[in-house]
Amino acid sequence: MPVVKDTLRATVRVGYDGRVYKQFRGPKAAERFATEVAVLRHLAKRGCDFVPRLIEADAEQLKIVTTNCGARVEHLDEKRMLELYAELTQYGVRHDDAELRNVTYRQQDGRFCLIDFEFATILPDA
Repeated sequence: MPVVKDTLRATVRVGYDGRVYKQFRGPKAAERFATEVAVLRHLAKRGCDFVPRLIEADAEQLKIVTTNCGARVEHLDEKRMLELYAELTQYGVRHDDAELRNVTYRQQDGRFCLIDFEFATILPDA
């Protein structure tokens, strides 16, 4: 499986099946894992269609498997990026790492998507 991200916080691979495999590590790995799992489950319940779907979560190994939301975006108008992150709040989540590196483009339907929810917050009114 090709590695698409290898940092102190996580290793991310995309499998030949198209799924994304993320292994959490480093400081507060268990907390970041739990946050990402909770946020992805919350967004799935709310019907948010521009984020990955959680397929599997292994709390012992701090690994998740998700659907693939497309290719990373290299350039995006600042206004459009802010609109995308604002759209997420309609589903009761604030991303808390609103950077271009967390935006992907899903070619199948021409949709910009958001990834990497380990620092996100489920809003109190959600």
